Amino acid sequence: MALKAIIHKATVNVSDLDRNQYSDHTLTLARHPSETEERMLLRLIAYVLNAPANHDHGALEFAKDMWEPDEPALWQKDLTGLLVHEIEVGQPEEKRLVRACGRAKKVTVYTYSNTSATWWASVSAKLARVRNLTVWQLPADQVQTLSGLADKTMDLQLTLQEGSWWLTSGDQSVELTPTCWFGEPSGR
Repeated sequence: MALKAIIHKATVNVSDLDRNQYSDHTLTLARHPSETEERMLLRLIAYVLNAPANHDHGALEFAKDMWEPDEPALWQKDLTGLLVHEIEVGQPEEKRLVRACGRAKKVTVYTYSNTSATWWASVSAKLARVRNLTVWQLPADQVQTLSGLADKTMDLQLTLQEGSWWLTSGDQSVELTPTCWFGEPSGR
């Protein structure tokens, strides 16, 4: 018997103090049985950081990357079905990123493992000519602390200020200090 996805509901209030932008999101996430809570929360953070202000150019959606190997973690398609933004969480293969950069206007990767530096060293030279890719690295030790915020129902606050991201739930808070390894840092 196959294991079923675990459903999580989240309300996220985002305060980007650097850009003076604020938003609220109510989301339902399906967590694959093999997906960690940390990765699920990174998908949630990636969503709220990249969600468009309106749906004039299509909505950002959670894709089925854990179920369908050809799909990213998130994607935004325009109203005609063309890919506007593809978002990967983890360490995608170089061929996958090249293919994504060829079909989407923008591609963003959030990598968070202890082996991220080794992964990036193995793919970065092959991606040097790509202009629509942004790669963010989040320290593995910081990401591991995210699991303490995961619950079936979450009420979260994400604050962005001076290069740090704080994810807070009640009296618990996790600070993430991302580093942009490639591309435009303004395009989180």
